[in-house]
Amino acid sequence: MAVFLPFVAFVAAITLLWSHEVDATDLSIFAFFYLLVGFGITIGYHRLFTHRSFAAVRPLQIVLAILGSMAAQGPVVEWVADHRKHHAHTDEEGDPHSPHVGHGTGLRGLVHAHVGWLFRTQGLADRRQYARDMREDPAMRRISRLFALWVALGLALPALAGFVLHGYTTDGALRGLLWGGLVRVFLLHHITWSINSVCHFAGRRRFEVDDHSTNVAWLALPSLGEAWHHNHHAFPRSHRHGLGRFEPDPSALVIRGLQAVGLAHEVVVIPPERQRAKLVGQGRPEPLGEARAA
Repeated sequence: MAVFLPFVAFVAAITLLWSHEVDATDLSIFAFFYLLVGFGITIGYHRLFTHRSFAAVRPLQIVLAILGSMAAQGPVVEWVADHRKHHAHTDEEGDPHSPHVGHGTGLRGLVHAHVGWLFRTQGLADRRQYARDMREDPAMRRISRLFALWVALGLALPALAGFVLHGYTTDGALRGLLWGGLVRVFLLHHITWSINSVCHFAGRRRFEVDDHSTNVAWLALPSLGEAWHHNHHAFPRSHRHGLGRFEPDPSALVIRGLQAVGLAHEVVVIPPERQRAKLVGQGRPEPLGEARAA
């Protein structure tokens, strides 16, 4: 249902857009919730909880866990376990969503990495092994157990916004639900899944890594910086994935903003010399000491 219903809603939304039955309010509701919930995944689920790229004050941790849950991509503890398993077995047997092993290669592997894994391997990572810290956190366990509630909240809030902004009408609530809820879920799903599929299949590489990860520039802004995926696999704990001068990374900018106001600290930065040492042709440096906190 979480896969197919947003798809149907997306088709309906494109039909409305084509017939000019969409206004700036609809698109503003979509953009607001896309960014809000998207950062819950990229900054919260991924960079904070999975990789500990920075530390955050407790209220911010709670908010990010709930916002990430509203993306309907799985409970936070499960998501973290799956993603850490991906890094432990990247593009090898055991990777939950590699396009290269386990479930065929070529187009078949690409389909598995994008969406097929949701029906085969999602949620199967051993949480005791891959997410012990998250399981031992009472708040994270509670947020995970209430996952369905957060997904419902992620649909109710844009419906409420549409109801108010469109003049307290049922039609406005439905439009808010469509654009800020279902269409947002659909697009965030496929952008996130494209990191699993496209960013291990085609793109650019410059670091010495033992997997097929790539950087895909056209996905960088829609993914809020996650599509600099090859950089991320070279330096998993870096708070920045866009390491180059012309590699925009909105999520890293937000983390820096949170640090500036005292909500984030121990932000992990990869020094330029450490990056240069790992460039292709520069040898394989020792893995220790690769990061420092800013």
